[in-house]
Amino acid sequence: MIPFVRARPKIAILRALQLGDLLCSIPAIRALRAALPEAEISLLGLPWSVGFVKRFPHLFDRHIHFPGYPGLPEQPFILEQWEAFVKDMQAESFDLIIQMQGNGSIVNDFLPMLGSTQIAGFRPPFNCTPSPWFMDYPDHIYEVLRHMALMNFLGFPARDPEMEFPVSSADHEKLKTILPASERPYVCVHPGSRAGWRQWPPAHFAMLADICAKAGYSVVLTGTRDEQPITAEVRKWMKQEAIDLAGATDLGLVAALISDAALLISNCTGVSHIAAATHTPSLVISMDGEPNRWGPLNRDRHTVIDWLTHPALRTVCETLINKIEYTTA
Repeated sequence: MIPFVRARPKIAILRALQLGDLLCSIPAIRALRAALPEAEISLLGLPWSVGFVKRFPHLFDRHIHFPGYPGLPEQPFILEQWEAFVKDMQAESFDLIIQMQGNGSIVNDFLPMLGSTQIAGFRPPFNCTPSPWFMDYPDHIYEVLRHMALMNFLGFPARDPEMEFPVSSADHEKLKTILPASERPYVCVHPGSRAGWRQWPPAHFAMLADICAKAGYSVVLTGTRDEQPITAEVRKWMKQEAIDLAGATDLGLVAALISDAALLISNCTGVSHIAAATHTPSLVISMDGEPNRWGPLNRDRHTVIDWLTHPALRTVCETLINKIEYTTA
């Protein structure tokens, strides 16, 4: 295990990414917390993840805004913000910064600037780093297991890959105000994705939604405000009725919706990981060619369709019908 001088070491985790990426790292961070219960653990994250950190007070103590860096696509790079961030990080005097952003080909170069006593994380294979606490990035394994492997390498035993996402009683109470009890049971259909190339066609989602409606379920369409045109197109193609909540929900409300749903149908995106965390059965359409990296681990509860390998709509419909029958049995 990495040695620390202070009884309460200050640790920062660099993972300035989106919802699914953060959820996939939670089992690893849970292992870190279990090994170092007294540590102060901060997430270096994107602005949106302030609320995410607040949902995991048992794992994180603080959120620190990571301002971006050249070559990272998540946010624009502004030199003045970067310089202020480096100055603040140096003043923090962290005992350890763990790089969980990716393989390290971009970010590892700036880690020594941040003033931490020790740095650790992933590195590109055969790449030299100024610390013994870097492991070669395991490229072709499930994302959750990848980060657990890093924790085991660092001496923080990680054995439980179970996902988690806390849904509060306030989230469930808020759900009652937008989805009356008369609309239950229901299926959530989430046709959007941050990356357009990962989106299955809205007309296909409409066909699956109609199957669910004919089976007796209410259909609830979810998405961000930016995804309202996508859910509107799904409604246009549907022959049955649907409740469109795109743009009307926050992260907690979406999680409550999914946790109470009979089934989630979605692209392979952040909400599919919420379904895994809340044990809600799901049908996930993988459009990125990496279903074994990003698809849910439990393939009994969650069915993943690798569309790039098997682009057969009839097969997907038959899979959904079988899944509905299995879920209601």
